[in-house]
Amino acid sequence: MALVSIEMNKHGVARATLNRPDVHNAINDLLIRELTDCVHMLGRHANVRAIILTGAGKSFSAGADLAYMQRAADQGEDENRADAMNIARLFNELSTCPKPVVALVNGAALGGGTGIVACCDIAIAHPAAVFGLTEVRLGIIPATISPYVVAKIGQAQARRYMLTGERFSADEARRIGLVHEVSDDLEGMAKTIVDALCLGGPEAIAETKRLIADVADQPVTPDLTAMTADRIAARRASSEAREGMSAFLDKRKPGWTE
Repeated sequence: MALVSIEMNKHGVARATLNRPDVHNAINDLLIRELTDCVHMLGRHANVRAIILTGAGKSFSAGADLAYMQRAADQGEDENRADAMNIARLFNELSTCPKPVVALVNGAALGGGTGIVACCDIAIAHPAAVFGLTEVRLGIIPATISPYVVAKIGQAQARRYMLTGERFSADEARRIGLVHEVSDDLEGMAKTIVDALCLGGPEAIAETKRLIADVADQPVTPDLTAMTADRIAARRASSEAREGMSAFLDKRKPGWTE
């Protein structure tokens, strides 16, 4: 049985579902590998416009699998480093995916599950969803997820929740910036978000994701200003931009929405 199931509709919206409901979609090495491959493949699929990521059953992902954690405890530092690099690659694949990734957090998202949410572009949580950066309570640290979590919630909130290991609600996750919306109609809210994403040019969306990463927390220097000017100049000259601006002037829909 696939640990990540994939469906795609006729509009190019792919749904990737973590598929270990009997263990609350706990993360192990096999799920890490499958999800990394899944995101890599969908991110480069010509017909995919957006990716929805969710969990089967009652949870989004309850963090690391118990057997996986036990094996890690028995391994040496070199083996643990290799394992850590695998999950670090997953988080990077999610964060840098050329297609927008929308997390539908249907239940608990703990430890690495919270990390996955932080890597997604947009996150929508059910009111009953619970989050937690619980690693310190196991005597470990949230190392590989830290760049993405701190980028999402900032140092002040990271200092609280990474150090205390407290669980927190969907409303608190929204307040601190981890999720964008809380709704008991996850599918309806997802449709609203995905419909909005599909109005944008696919190439422009991919380039905008890269742009956000490149300008985040950077001082506005002459080099940064020149880089942004170079990028908009190149984009204006692209065939996608010409189609978009022509469609706007002609009062018609651009080709990528058809």
